[in-house]
Formats: sequence, structure tokens, C-alpha cells
Amino acid sequence: MKIIYALVFTFFSLQVIAQTGTVKGTITTSDGKPAEFVNVILEETGKGTVVDKDGNYTLHKVPAGSYTLVASFTGLVTQKSEVIVSAEQTVQIDFTLVEDNRQLQEVLVRGTSRMVNKESETVARMPLKNLENPQVYNVVSKELLKEQVVTVMTDALKAAPGVVAVSFPSGGIGVMSRGFATNVGARNGLQSDLGRSSADVSNIERIEFIKGPSGTLFGSSISSFGGLVNIVTKRPGEHFFGNVGLTVGSFGLSRLTADISSPLNNEKTVFARINTAIHRQNSFSDFGRVNSFAFAPSLLYKANEKLTVLFDAEIFNANSTRPTYTRFGPQAGITNYKDIPLDYRKSLYDNDLDSKTQSQKYFVEAKYKINENWTSSSNLSYVNELTDYSYQTYNTWITKDRVARYVGIWGPIKNTYINAQQNFVGKFNTGAVKHTLLAGVNYTNLYANGMSKSGPNFDTISVSQSYKLITKIYTDKLLLLPERVSSRGTTKNQYMGVYLSEVVNLSDRLYVMLSLRFDRFKQGGTSAEYEQNSVSPKLGLVYQLIKNKVSLFGNYMNGFQNTNPQVEQPDGSILNIKPLYANQWETGLKTEWLDGKVSATLSYYTINIDNALRTDDSRFTTQDGKQQSKGIELDVLANPVSGLNVALGYGYNENRIVKATLNQGNIVAGAPQNIATYWISYKFRHQILRNLGAGIGGNYASDAYFSDANTVTLPSYSVVNATLFYENAKWRTGIKLNNIGNTHYWDSYGIYNPTRNFSVDVAIKF
Repeated sequence: MKIIYALVFTFFSLQVIAQTGTVKGTITTSDGKPAEFVNVILEETGKGTVVDKDGNYTLHKVPAGSYTLVASFTGLVTQKSEVIVSAEQTVQIDFTLVEDNRQLQEVLVRGTSRMVNKESETVARMPLKNLENPQVYNVVSKELLKEQVVTVMTDALKAAPGVVAVSFPSGGIGVMSRGFATNVGARNGLQSDLGRSSADVSNIERIEFIKGPSGTLFGSSISSFGGLVNIVTKRPGEHFFGNVGLTVGSFGLSRLTADISSPLNNEKTVFARINTAIHRQNSFSDFGRVNSFAFAPSLLYKANEKLTVLFDAEIFNANSTRPTYTRFGPQAGITNYKDIPLDYRKSLYDNDLDSKTQSQKYFVEAKYKINENWTSSSNLSYVNELTDYSYQTYNTWITKDRVARYVGIWGPIKNTYINAQQNFVGKFNTGAVKHTLLAGVNYTNLYANGMSKSGPNFDTISVSQSYKLITKIYTDKLLLLPERVSSRGTTKNQYMGVYLSEVVNLSDRLYVMLSLRFDRFKQGGTSAEYEQNSVSPKLGLVYQLIKNKVSLFGNYMNGFQNTNPQVEQPDGSILNIKPLYANQWETGLKTEWLDGKVSATLSYYTINIDNALRTDDSRFTTQDGKQQSKGIELDVLANPVSGLNVALGYGYNENRIVKATLNQGNIVAGAPQNIATYWISYKFRHQILRNLGAGIGGNYASDAYFSDANTVTLPSYSVVNATLFYENAKWRTGIKLNNIGNTHYWDSYGIYNPTRNFSVDVAIKF
């Protein structure tokens, strides 16, 4: 009987095979070049493939029947063709795709690697090409994050040129940019918060690093004097696609991800996408772990040819430990982190001192095409970051072998942001002069409150003798007492801004940007109520030395911070405080060669703060402190030949306290003077090794100082990583080696980083 079943099964299998055919063809762009990476899909089945480097595609074992064949790629007009597949026959369908100017507002897509593409409407809040924009910015794409097998946000930030990633003792993340601490403060251009929790990399389309004081367009609540970091999230696509991945590795890493996008109706007007990730990993040391879950659904609705509405949400829950923060007493005798007499992997605290956080982020964008020249963009977001509890550990070195231990408990703490933003962008001419105008208004409401439990140092121990770890039970006995509980108060801040930005195209090579912002800040809640007004200008100039290839640019940019407008002096008098301003002058070159396959930016900048607050020995406050940050930056992205990707970055920065009562002439804390990043990868295109790839890269940072006193040094470091991967249209696998040299290194906050480790990932595409 089994033999009969087997024969019947074989017969029907052969019949099915016999009833299939093949669809193949060639796809080129309007200039006759192969259209590599174009997606080709049989609409009725979802079966598809990707065009190879020669512009060819093949779909095997297509069941006999009638289908609609679709060829699509971002920036190119989607084309369709009816195809009839016959048994054991091959059908040839060719396409020639042209640029979709309506979709990308004349931004050309050249069929090159997506890692090289720097075009963004978020940076200038208008459709402005990189070579037309007088501002410096860097982009880290999801393709680069995938190739580097990035699983945590700090590693994603390390991929950017000119910055170093930092971890805050509170659990948040950020970067040092141009010598200033900079939060990851924006999500899709609106204020967000990663101050006490992180985020998952699964929902990142790209990360934009906008350099320099950016108060004119973004206000003081999002940007620092060094710039801002904006996370752009993934959005639904027009066709069904998806992937499911698993990553395992050192320190108990296990990570499961899924990314699925699909149209929801036959009319192709409603599209949905879901990104999710479950992440588990211990620390490289005997203290530390993370257990997180991310869920990010999005929905895109094309109401008609003029109106598109996008909704996306992001839920992130984490149970993890906070990094231990290290401090130094005046008699510690430690001048370098390498001299700390505690093993790099050892801790003085038990692993049960953890934290629990959750965040919810909701975003709605309505884009309306008023006419051929004007577009309206209405945005609304809600961000809620809740810290249920957070045990944070601190070491204070008293001598070279004695340390004071301390634990504080923060939480519950709640930070809620409500953002509303309206932008109008249009193009018009006055004679032969072309204008691009942005007019916008935004409003942010911040509500925050919380509790904390604190006390004196728990004890002082000698690390050369035996000691017990501080546990959660012991900490609770000391801090969960009425006298140890204090309120952080309630904050009710409002930020209201109105801004205008215009790019005047005086000729086909000369562009002038004029921008101005008026900002009104209102503080309420437990603190004394006050209001401040700020005016922030911006000026930019671009001249294309070689049309669409080399641009000479310069800019003046302004940033500001709102501070308490009144300070009571020791003699009872009142000092009226103005908003703190930073002014940047910058000049440089931007280039794009080989049809956009090589992109480079070189710049020199000076950032001056002329009205910094300083306090003298008699405790009187004066607003005449001075600080200057200056340096150069180089950013190179290249895809010179198919399969080869290069990302190089270098930054030199000197951020010095020019005038102050204390530490005058010193380098600002946490700011290394030399920063370098590099990544080089190659994916083979030849038949024998086709789809196999390898990459190598890393980070370098020179010495920095732990504090403005410049008494304790954070040592320089060089970290090298490498990856080997295989990827085709159906699946991907790769192995990544991190910190190959097993370097011991600390970030700008003195937080130590992982030792040598590896990860392996496998993903199935459909």
C-alpha cells in the first residue's frame, strides 16, 4: 500500500511540475543602464525576485495561467504587464523604467547602493538635494545596520561619522557631537525621548545626524549645540514582502525579529506593516542583562491622488540593568580609567538591581498636495516614557583601592510629550529666480513627574579584600523608608515655535538659504513659572563649482537653550538671565561623483558660546562665560563598483572653556579630539562566489577627560569588527565578530563597553 501511495504522490508531483513555466526578462532605466535591485513580482501569487547587476531576472516554476507582472523600485515609475504562462514554456517580458519625479520631487535614483543615498526631506524640512543644502548631515541606513548585524542602539550610533556613542547612567543613550552631549531627541522630526530607556533597531529606516546648532528649524527641546539625532521609522510598501530572523551569540544573545508589509485591499489604497523584536542578552561582565520587547505597527492610507495619511505606533518594554557610574574623590590618586583597581568584568553589585521601563509612541502624518507646487504636511505625535523603577549604582573611589558604594532608586517617573506640527512647502518663481519656501509652526507640551529614593553612601570597602555584593533586598531595607522618598516635582513645559526658511536659486549653481525662528518657552508645574522668548536665525550659501558634482558651501547657524530667567545672588539681588545661545560658522565642500556612487563632505566649523553662565568663588553668578568648539569633519560614502560599499568618517574637535571662574582653558568633559569610523564590505557578483560577502570596520577615539577639571583621563581606543555573510532574494545568513582585539574601553560617561563577542543571524525572506 505504501508503494502505491508513493507512486500516486510521484505522479501528481510530476503533473504539477509539468504544468509550470518560466518568466524572465531584462529591465533597464531610461538611460539604458541595468536597473539593479528592482523588484519583480507576480501580483496574483506574491512570487517575486530582484533584478541582478546585469538587469536580468528569472521566475522559475510559475504555474500555468494569466498574471500581472509588476516591476517597481523607489523613485522609478512602477510598470505592469499582463503575462500568460504556458506549461514548459519560457516567456520574455522586458521593462524600461523612468524616474518618478512626482514621488521624489526631482531627486534622481541612479540604481546605486542604498547605503550611499543621503537624500532626505527631514533635514531641511523641504525637498532639498544634498549638494543644494548648506548644512552638514550624515545618514546611517538600515542596509548598513543589517550588514553590520547591529542588534542594539548604541552600536547603531557608532556607525555614524564624527560622533561617539554614549550610555547615560539613567539608562538612556546619546552621542557626543562636535564636543557636546546630544540626546536621540527626535523621531520622524518630532520630539521624542530616550533619556531613561532605549529603543529597538528593528523599526529603523535610517538615522539622521544633523550637525551643528539647529535651533532655527528644530527648536531647543530637540537639538543640542552639537546637533540633533533623528530616527526615521519604517513605512509600509506597495507590495507584499516580509522576513523573519533569528540572531544568537555571545553573552546569551537570542533575538527574534519579524518585518511584514502588505496591501490590505485590492484597490491598493491601504497598506500595513509590522515590525517586532524579542531581545534577550546578558552583559559581558558579571553585572548586567537586558530583556526587551518591541512592537511597531504602521498603516498607510492613500485617500486620493492628493491626500495620504500615515499612522505608526511603537511599543517598547524593557527589563534591564543600568550601567554603573564611576566617580572620584579628591584623594583617589586615579588619573586614568585604566588604573581603576577593579577587574574590567567584575562588579560590586548583585544582578538583581534592575530597572523596568515602558514607552509608547504614536505618530500621525497627513500629507496633502494642494497643487503642483504646494504641499501641506500635518503631524501629530504622542510620546510616553514611563520608568516603573530603576536601581542605579555608583562607585566613588576614595583611594587607589578603597571605594564608596551607593545605590539610588528612581521611579516611578513619567515623561509625556504631545507634539503638533504644520508645514507648508512650495515652489515659485520671480522672474528667472527660483524659490523654495517652508513655513511652519510647531507646539510641544511636556508633562513630567516622578519619585526617587536616596540616601548616603552605603559603605566603603577595599577591593583587595573580600566583600559582599549589594543586593536589592539590602537596598530596599535602606531606601524604602518614608524619609528616603522624595518627589521630583511636576513639570509642565510648553514650547511654541514659528519658522520660515527659504532657498533662493539665484542661478543654476548658486543657492541662498535664509531662515528665521521665533520660539516661546513657558515653564509651569512645581518650579517657579516663567516665560522666555528666543529668536534664532540661519543663513546658508551654496555654489556648485561643477554642476551636480561639487558644491562649495558655508553657513551661519544658531542654537539656544532656555534657562531660568532669574538667579538670586548671595547679597539678595536678582540677576536676569537671557537664553543661552551658540553661534556656528562653517564652510566646506560636498561632492558626488560617478552618477552619485561616491558622496563626500569635508567641512570646518567654529561654534561659539558667548553668554555661558559661570559662578565665581564668592558664589555670584555672571552670564559672560565663553566656550569655543572648533574642528573639521570628513564623511565619505561610496559604491564605486557593484557590490563594494565604503563608509569612512573622521572628525577633529577641540571644545575648550575660553572664559570661566573654574577650569578656564580646559577641554570640555567627554569630548575626544579625534574620532574615526570606517566600514568596507564587498558582495561577490561572480557565479562561483555569487551573493557571498564580507565586511570589516570599526571605531577609533582619542583620549578624553572625564570632567571639566581634566584630572582623570578616558583612554583612547581602537575597536575592529568583521562580518561574513551570504544573501540572496530568499534568505540571508551572517556571522559577526565584534571587538576582535578584545579592547577594554570606556565611553564619554565612563561606561565600559563589551569585550570580544560574536553573533550569528539567519533570516528568511518572502
